[in-house]
This record gives sequence, structure tokens and C-alpha cells, in this order.
Amino acid sequence: MEKEIQIVPGFSWFGKNIGIKDDTLDFGGVISKVVCNAAAVFTRNTMPGAPVIVGKEHLVDGKLQAIIVNSKNANVATELKGVEDSKRICELVAKNCGISTDLVLPSSTGVIGRYLPMDVIEVGCQTLSNDFGSSKAHAESFARSIMTTDSRPKWISAKVGSATIYGVAKGAGMIEPNMATMLSYFMTDAEISSDSLQKILTRVVNQSFNRISIDTDTSTSDTVAILANGLAGNVDLEEFENALLDMCIYLAKEIARDGEGATKLIELIVSGAETQQQALLTAKSIINSPLIKTAIYGADPNWGRFVMAIGKVFDYVVAIKNLKIYFGENREYFIDADVIDRDIVPLDEISTMLKNECVFIEVVLGNGEYSEKVWGCDLTEGYVKENAYYTT
Repeated sequence: MEKEIQIVPGFSWFGKNIGIKDDTLDFGGVISKVVCNAAAVFTRNTMPGAPVIVGKEHLVDGKLQAIIVNSKNANVATELKGVEDSKRICELVAKNCGISTDLVLPSSTGVIGRYLPMDVIEVGCQTLSNDFGSSKAHAESFARSIMTTDSRPKWISAKVGSATIYGVAKGAGMIEPNMATMLSYFMTDAEISSDSLQKILTRVVNQSFNRISIDTDTSTSDTVAILANGLAGNVDLEEFENALLDMCIYLAKEIARDGEGATKLIELIVSGAETQQQALLTAKSIINSPLIKTAIYGADPNWGRFVMAIGKVFDYVVAIKNLKIYFGENREYFIDADVIDRDIVPLDEISTMLKNECVFIEVVLGNGEYSEKVWGCDLTEGYVKENAYYTT
């Protein structure tokens, strides 16, 4: 796995500004020179954006050849007009690139509740056949064009046998996934069937993007997609899945690290659970807690907030005598909830550890065999400032 961009043979990219909101890159795309086997997972939010609706329709047969994304406007809560606009964008891409309309996956991200400026987008689509390029600069421009409140682009590459995988992601707010999160796209020249891709992607997303939280809000536009053009031939599927999982975990952590206003990445393990469900529900309850996020921001070793968050998981009861909370990547310090003598609990040392840019915590619920790992970030004044004036 490499943090540098590795070009995937057969794919081209572009990213440019067309003036949707400001002068930053706001329109980008990916295209393959051949039809790809494809798979995707989408948000389970019951008010999905128009591109999600159209994207699901276009992916019914497991085939795609292009992705088109606009930022600065989510095309959400726009009803039939929004769907028609999204379909129109796919038609424009298809016409200008010489492919079929139903082979285009549309995405939009940005402000909810506004119609797309279709006059601007129509003009922006007129030069698409000349905009695409296969250089690293083109691939980077695409990654930058899909950003909204992100402070930096996010990408990762890997090799599996003779095949290459390149993945990009965006996301910094409205992040608490359910099926998928934010926007993320993967391109590979491996030859893999659509059915296998869908199974692999679903498993991988569940262990990566579905395990992060910034603010507990499940976006209306969440999409994770993968296109495989097959030009490199067959690969070992287990090796491919492992590589894709590592890439998705990296990007998921980068999203959490880049949370709006965030100063710290939190990696949390919940272990000793009676069931997998208890481990996941408890992990989500802790990583989603504003009180815990703010305590970590202030390096406050207020472990009582963990007790609160664990107790919010109503389906399971944890005995205080069994509860332990470890801090540090190597579990250097811990709090035994059954022994709360202040002279024994190393609060000062824990506070110092909470000042690190990466905060590692493990919560042990008991003697069960199940565990889950999730990632999140602290909650700061910066998050409030970013979102209090988002549409202005």
C-alpha cells in the first residue's frame, strides 16, 4: 500500500472549476477506455440525494464506465427535478465521451436543498472529451475536485499481483455511516466479476468506512464505488480483498483525522463483549458521544463519561466490577472501575496521553470473546464555526 498515486492503466481523470459556488475545483470525473465490472454501496438515509437514486438504477447490471462528481451542491431534497438533473448530467457525460448514459455513475456533495446550476454544468460538460487525462496530476485534480470542507485530498494506491488499485475519498463532516459514508471511489485494472466485487466491497466497507464517526450524522449522499476494467487479468481474490480493506481503513482514518475542526484521531477498541452486537453498539455509543469527544479535546481524563456511554446501550448490562479502560497504544495506563481510589487511578498520566494527535483507547466490558474497532475524532470549537455558517 502506497500513499503516492499509482496510475491505473485504462483510466483517465479530470478535475476543474466550473463556477458552481466559488473558484475552487468543483467538477471532476473518471472514465475507463472499456466498460468495467462495478459495484457500490450507498447511504441508507431515507432521504437520499438524487444522484444516489440514479446511481442505483445505473448499477443494476453491475456495469459502469465513468463517474461524474460535482461538489458545492448535494442535489438533495430536490425531488423529481433533482433526479432529472442528475440524469441529464449523465447524458451530457455520455454524449461528450462517446459512451452509454447508463454507464455513468453520478455523485453530488455540498449544500442540501438547492437545485443544481444546470446552465453552469451544461457548459462545464462541453469540453469533457479534452479534460480527461491519465497523468498523476489528473488523478490528483479529481481527488481535489470532490472536496467540500475537507482540509486536504485523500488518496491511496496498492498493487495486487500485476494489477493496480487507486482509491480516493472525501469527507470531513456529516459522518456516521450506515452502509457507506461520504464519497469514495476505487479504480483497478484487475479482472473481477461484478458479483465478486459487490461481495468484497460490502465486507470491506463494513470493516472500515462503517466504523468511523465524526458527528453521528449519516449523510444523504454517501457512496462507495469500485470499477474494474480487467486489463491486468485475474488476481487472487483474497489478496485483493485484503489490499482493498487496508486501503479503505487508511482512507476511513484519514476522514476521521480530517474531521471538521478536529485536532485528534481516536482509535477505540471495545473488547470482552458477550456478542458482536454488544461490542459494536458499545463502540458506536462511545465514539459518537459529544461528551467523550470534548473531553478528549481538552485532555480531560473524565472516565465517568465512558461509563455513561456504555450504560446507554440498553440491550446489555455491564457489571462495574468487570469494566476496565486502557489508554495508550500499548495499554500503558488503565482505570479499573471497581477500584476508584484517586491515589491509584493515574489521571495525570492519562491526561498527558490524551494530548497526543492519535489517542488509543480500549474498553474491556468483561470476559466475553467479541471485540470491535472504530475510529473517530475530538469535538472542538472549530466544528461549530464550520457548520454554523456553512451555507453563507
